[in-house]
Amino acid sequence: MLLRPEQLAAHLDKTLQPLYVLHGNDPLLTIEAGDALRAAARRQGYDERKVLVVTPSFRWDELFHAAGNLSLFGGRTLVDLRIPTGKPGRDGGEALQRYCRNLPADTLTLITLPEMDWKAKKAAWFAMLAEAGVAIECNAPPLAQLPQWIARRLAAQQQSAPPEALEFIALHVEGNLLAAHQEIQKLGLLHPPGALTLAQVSAAVLNVARYDIDDLRAALQTRDTARCARTLEGLKAEEAAPPLVLWTLTMEARTRALRPALLHAARIDRIIKGLAAGDLWDEFLQLSLRLTRA
Repeated sequence: MLLRPEQLAAHLDKTLQPLYVLHGNDPLLTIEAGDALRAAARRQGYDERKVLVVTPSFRWDELFHAAGNLSLFGGRTLVDLRIPTGKPGRDGGEALQRYCRNLPADTLTLITLPEMDWKAKKAAWFAMLAEAGVAIECNAPPLAQLPQWIARRLAAQQQSAPPEALEFIALHVEGNLLAAHQEIQKLGLLHPPGALTLAQVSAAVLNVARYDIDDLRAALQTRDTARCARTLEGLKAEEAAPPLVLWTLTMEARTRALRPALLHAARIDRIIKGLAAGDLWDEFLQLSLRLTRA
């Protein structure tokens, strides 16, 4: 079975198939499809997950071992197999074909590949994967279709924009879906649900504070405390949108899975919404210090 990324959500409302194959040229679509599949697997009782990454030293009997072992929790197992090069080699190709001929019971297998060219798609192992399971090609839409893709993403956060605004975003991100995703999220933070104007969209996309947000992100990643403090002062002076600043800090905390920082971010969110008292920008500074010193 072949699916497009936009068809996946409806498919996941049904009983899951035993095998899924993700491949394509866009990292954002691949990550989102993988996350959606893993979440659906958890909802349907696949309580244990085993991640396998194919490296030059990978032994293919590990795949059969992972699928054959009973779950420690008495439930079902998700085998998350990743082949970064898209080239399993002769032994791997034969192992994958063998695996497809007898898919294990109570096991959901997710195989993630990069973009596969026409020659790779004709390989026997890939053809068998696509035939035995559900293949999802995660390719970025052509530039001409990108405005429609942006419109669907805006609709998912209960926003809309006129065609000229959608075209403006598409031209600005130059086909980069991750950049488009970030601009769409920014619009969700800056504006309430409803119709957006071209002026609102262009102001958000071209806002000079965007580069300060990038500076804040870079300072967090390099753990440069002084730079974080200076950047926050600049954002405060420019009256940057607090939700956008909080989003940047929260994303860094999530990347490193820092629970105290995430709890701190939740408290700041309550301050922004008027549900708690506190000095907002001082809280931003304290959270950035927590992140740079973690």
